[in-house]
Amino acid sequence: MTQHTVPGTLSEDIARAVAGLPDVAFLKPDLAGRLRSALSRAEPAAPASSSAGVRLTGPADGTGPWRVQIQLVARGRARTVDVARAARRAAEEQLAAALPDQAVPAHVTVTVTGLV
Repeated sequence: MTQHTVPGTLSEDIARAVAGLPDVAFLKPDLAGRLRSALSRAEPAAPASSSAGVRLTGPADGTGPWRVQIQLVARGRARTVDVARAARRAAEEQLAAALPDQAVPAHVTVTVTGLV
């Protein structure tokens, strides 16, 4: 995997890992996902972006930490703090597996934007 392909596939891997957690209802859709859902009432639905709700930024100088921002909606039965911690742990595990030589730990921010 080259440095140029890491952000796209890595953000998708992180999104899948976080969305697969038991108390995560869904990742917050991006603008394209919102527009697609509004248009899908008139047309057949297109598949949603698999990395919606995850924003991944690589180090600017090549030596700093990766920054991951995750926005999700949690299930109402779960404690929000537990969901956020599990999502952060899942993102860190995906980063560690994809970038084993990364010396600086990633900075992961999880925002729970709602409960269902």
